[in-house]
Amino acid sequence: MKNNEPIYVTKPFLPPFEEFTEGLKRIWDSKLLTNFGPIYNELLEGLKKYLGVENLSLIVNGHQALEIAISTLQLSGEVITTPFTFASTTHAIVRSGLEPVFCDIRMDNYNIDETKIEDLITEKTSAIIPVHVYGTPCNVEVIDAIAKRHHLKVIYDAAHAFGVKIGDQGIGTYGDISMFSFHATKVYNTIEGGGLAFSNAELAREIYLRQNFGIANAEEILLPGTNAKMNEFQALMGLLNLKYVEQEINNRKKKVELYRHYLSKIPGIKLLPNSEKIKQNYAYFPIVVTEEYGMTRDELAVKLQKHNIFPRKYFYPLITDFTCYRGRYRGDTPNARYIADRVLCLPIWGGISENMIYEICQVILGE
Repeated sequence: MKNNEPIYVTKPFLPPFEEFTEGLKRIWDSKLLTNFGPIYNELLEGLKKYLGVENLSLIVNGHQALEIAISTLQLSGEVITTPFTFASTTHAIVRSGLEPVFCDIRMDNYNIDETKIEDLITEKTSAIIPVHVYGTPCNVEVIDAIAKRHHLKVIYDAAHAFGVKIGDQGIGTYGDISMFSFHATKVYNTIEGGGLAFSNAELAREIYLRQNFGIANAEEILLPGTNAKMNEFQALMGLLNLKYVEQEINNRKKKVELYRHYLSKIPGIKLLPNSEKIKQNYAYFPIVVTEEYGMTRDELAVKLQKHNIFPRKYFYPLITDFTCYRGRYRGDTPNARYIADRVLCLPIWGGISENMIYEICQVILGE
């Protein structure tokens, strides 16, 4: 049976319309639209508390945040990272004049394989940029130990990991800097937006300069910065959404549990493992379609689309297969290629109905 309405891979969370329009009056009354206004600062304090971080800067989007993090730490030469990620991770490295070196991934959680990092370190290596893929934390303790041993910087791409904790510790407390994305498709959004969490308070001024044209004061420009300030309209959306983010995460959790109920015992459908040590945010629901299923990932995707269901091959293709990067950088990554050729993210958001999930799973079950 084909659904009358298309079921897309996600939908953005929006606060009650009346709350947003009421908030707009604050902006109209203040006449402050950007440049670190009162709503920006209110959101900043709220996010620091929620994320459990001491230092945080809010940026216009996650990609700009990552480029600013790289510039702030003054990286050079080579950066070890993963090919199993969104384009932004590698683009930020290359656009900063650095060379990505690709490390293979783990087969259990699709994160960078920490046991293979040290073999890739050379005298040119300045940093590691791992990604908490689908919000599942990397092995942060091992990665941080490797970085200390080799005097490297660590920037965690935590674009998927808003609100995630390892035990009681927020994911943004690890490494030198963690980058969050607050894009509309994420668990928590400020329409567009991003943030940089960092432990060294001295980085705050360096980040500020880089996101605000390098302006130190009205008559002094210290460096060639960009314009990456989060405006008051974004901050307002973020401030309102922060009130509802735990509700959204709890709703997503229920839907993920329903998916697991239907799909956990299907031969050839591999799910990510659960961990009691991790407070998850349920940002995505990826499945890996193996040979035992009897149909390829691509065939299953077409079958779902015929039922008006639109999953996403995320991440596919591998970064190393992009036209702009193919054959340019080193790194042998057979695990990443295997997963990229078989992964499929199913529709997930807080408001997706149980009936929609049932219909999706019935198509996958072949019933």
